[in-house]
Amino acid sequence: MGNIPDHFYSVGEVISSGQSVMDMPISGIPAIIRIKQEYLPAMYRMSEHSHFWILCWFHEADRSLLQTQPKKINTKLPMYGVFGLRTPSRPNPIALSLVRLERIDGEELHVSGLDAFDGTTVLDIKPYFEADIVFSPRTPYIRPQDYEMRKDFFRKQALAHHGEECLGLELGVKMALLVDEHFGQIQSPDLKLTVCGDACLADVLQGLTRARLSNPSRFAYDGNAHQTEVSWEQSGKRMHVTVRQGVDINIARQQPESELFELKMG
Repeated sequence: MGNIPDHFYSVGEVISSGQSVMDMPISGIPAIIRIKQEYLPAMYRMSEHSHFWILCWFHEADRSLLQTQPKKINTKLPMYGVFGLRTPSRPNPIALSLVRLERIDGEELHVSGLDAFDGTTVLDIKPYFEADIVFSPRTPYIRPQDYEMRKDFFRKQALAHHGEECLGLELGVKMALLVDEHFGQIQSPDLKLTVCGDACLADVLQGLTRARLSNPSRFAYDGNAHQTEVSWEQSGKRMHVTVRQGVDINIARQQPESELFELKMG
């Protein structure tokens, strides 16, 4: 077994509006990572990347905890071992966050999606590579209890997959919330969907559901349809969702699902 060093090197510090663990949303917030002067040469050609893994030391975490409930997400969820969760509390509270690099300003990295509060020590920074992705992973269903938290969760995933804010993204997030209520986990391997019409909506829903065209076949798309609609099916239960006429991006953001979609259950 390799020797563990007596200490780690701090390569930088987080500058953030977040002041505590409890006020930090699960989707993270915009922040700055200020790199120490002696490590500035390590920033060479960072701008060629769009996303980075940030490793931080969560100094306030409970290092004695081995099992816990993800109560911040949902108070009704069962216990998990800390190696099966992203909880800050663990024997070595090394946090892993995937962030988007917005810009570089001297020794400062401006990022979005960082879930570390102000003053947190940064241990290391690693670029995200294409090989990091697992399109259809098997994971437990850790469903946020709060509607707004679920919406933020879906929206972050949708933006990461689709890459731009548009009507299709807003409709996809709201439809994911609707389907989550009716079917449960939208990434379930037996939940099938057929998207007709809008290509952006199809792209967003494929990203959110992780549904593939084959192995197994869960996703189908018809881009020639004149009306935007999606059919969902699981274990004999069916739901047909049609986007109402006249919905634009502002309406999609502001209105509840009941005002955006017409439903047919089968």
